[in-house]
Amino acid sequence: MNTDVILGLLLPFAGTTFGAAMVLVLRRAIGNRLQKLLLGFASGVMVAASVWSLLLPSIEQTREQGGVPWLPAAVGFLLGIGFLLLLDSVIPHLHQNAEKAEGLHSKAGKNAMLLLAVTLHNIPEGMAVGVVFAGLLAGTDGITASAALALSIGIAIQNFPEGAIVSMPLKAEGISKGKAFLYGTLSGAVEPVAAIVTILLTSVLVPVLPYLLAFAAGAMIYVVVEELIPELQEGGHSNIGMVGVAVGFVLMMILDVALG
Repeated sequence: MNTDVILGLLLPFAGTTFGAAMVLVLRRAIGNRLQKLLLGFASGVMVAASVWSLLLPSIEQTREQGGVPWLPAAVGFLLGIGFLLLLDSVIPHLHQNAEKAEGLHSKAGKNAMLLLAVTLHNIPEGMAVGVVFAGLLAGTDGITASAALALSIGIAIQNFPEGAIVSMPLKAEGISKGKAFLYGTLSGAVEPVAAIVTILLTSVLVPVLPYLLAFAAGAMIYVVVEELIPELQEGGHSNIGMVGVAVGFVLMMILDVALG
């Protein structure tokens, strides 16, 4: 792997780490309005990335290969949804502000379950970055170094508030700042791992790259619909969350179009 690829894979993890470090700087927990705004922002970035960085390249590559343009995008998207649905049903985890854990029964503590929930959330993001850089390494038409970097930057930007959203509530529950920072950082460690695994798989399965691009898009949309949107609707201040969605969506679209 060249330096640009390594940088691209590490940027999202760096975003999570810097966000988690806010627990060492901020004295108070993130307010409800700001948290809604940040969750909305993350949702907007993920939706825009799914369309411009993953689904549209999948369709374009299939068209250039002479295939049915919509087929890999549709199949891959549904498989991505199904894959996250399976993980969500099997792996024990606990979402923020939830009282009952999801997945198989486990005796793991609340903090561990919260960490698993965020880890599940970050797997699709790592896969998305990995499959785009895999296409770049394979010399696939339609995927440029600038486009791959745009996706990586976009994911890193939305990971910054996510890291803070993970670490700050943990401190509020009585966990030390150091441990809260560590847990927040670890929640993002799965992203470069998922990205590298995806690159290794794609190097063997280059012909199915359009399916993998759509697969990552489906997995990301699943996270938005199943986790982020419900959190935006809890309690009040949902309008500020919508503002975050709009800003995140437009920013990711601009990054992809301008750099792609």
